[in-house]
Amino acid sequence: MKVFLVAIGSHGDVLPFIVLAAELKRRGRTVALAAPAPFAAMAARAGVAFEALGTCEDFDRFADEPDLWRPWRGVEVAFRFISSLTEPTYRWLAANWRPGESVVIGSTLSLGARVAQDKLGLPLVTVHVMPVLVESRHAPPVLLGLPLPAYLPNQLRHWIGRGADKYVIGPAALPALNRFRGTLGLPPVRRLRHWWNSPQRVLLTFADWYAPPQPDWPAQAVQVGFPLADRFGDADDLSPDLAAFLDAGEPPLAFTYGSAMRRGRAFFETAVRTCARLGRRGILLAPQSGQVPSELPTQVLHVSYAPFSQLLPRCRAVIHHGGIGTVAQALAAGIPQLIVPVAVDHFDEAQRLRRLGLGSALNHRHFTPSRAAAEIRRLLSTPEILQACAAARARMMDSNGLPAACDTIESLQAVAA
Repeated sequence: MKVFLVAIGSHGDVLPFIVLAAELKRRGRTVALAAPAPFAAMAARAGVAFEALGTCEDFDRFADEPDLWRPWRGVEVAFRFISSLTEPTYRWLAANWRPGESVVIGSTLSLGARVAQDKLGLPLVTVHVMPVLVESRHAPPVLLGLPLPAYLPNQLRHWIGRGADKYVIGPAALPALNRFRGTLGLPPVRRLRHWWNSPQRVLLTFADWYAPPQPDWPAQAVQVGFPLADRFGDADDLSPDLAAFLDAGEPPLAFTYGSAMRRGRAFFETAVRTCARLGRRGILLAPQSGQVPSELPTQVLHVSYAPFSQLLPRCRAVIHHGGIGTVAQALAAGIPQLIVPVAVDHFDEAQRLRRLGLGSALNHRHFTPSRAAAEIRRLLSTPEILQACAAARARMMDSNGLPAACDTIESLQAVAA
């Protein structure tokens, strides 16, 4: 069986697919991954055949869009980029998929894979890496920071989410998608968040204790644990400078605003001042130039990248945007999290962490040195939070979503045959 994987997004979206591909290859499967061009080096490190979708320049232009980091405006920016990759994805699969020999694994936004399933009948597993992507009347996710009062009934929250489909997501995503479908003789898609689920199998790569299953989730959904996914990232180990810094003093605070963020200057300036106010050491993780102040105090170190599985267990807490990959690594490290949400799933992850007693959140307008310092002090001095983090770490040690995810994928072999 040959497995074609398609992943569209940033590090948190693509790295789980690289890990899945590597594990399937270890099991003897032939694998190939299509993803945005900047992830070619990571795929090569994992020994996975790679098809670049777009160019590195295309991805950089997308990530540089100012509106991308505004919750509602960012939807249009994101789907403009996603739409540009829909036809290339379809063409790659149409040229390489062989009936009876292949299955396809697609991320939520690999719309070209769903089109290929509709047109060609290929076996497809849709993978949702974050709970916000799964609709539910019983436990509706928080969409893009929509400030709904906590007392609103869940069904009303769900109804408002359906309104987001009609007035925000649909207008941004469906015109380009349906134009392409029309060229293939396919009927138009009416509602994206329903159609993007493969009718054969949906794989949910987040733990059931983190996002409990709901009775109205798709019947074909299979939920597994988090597939921790940083071993094929930009570096295999801590840099010598970072290792020396960690060895030289008390565990620091870690600050990151995501791999794709190009407008994090204010966040990192606040991080430096927060460390000074708390009298704590800090590590600033920012891959792009211009994000971090040029002059840093000796107790603060800037690194472009570090594998979180090695770094976070040596930190006191992590302050970040709320991406699911960072959330999962912090859960595995057993440390508190302070979320400063930006867009996409960040607001939903922040709410889940608060409910589980594993962290808290500050609106980016409220992320000031005084407020951040006060909230970090509270997180690090509250026994219940520290106990909840330790319990989450134990849960993460007892479960690994990778084997179950691969088993689910391989179960489609009979369909492929």
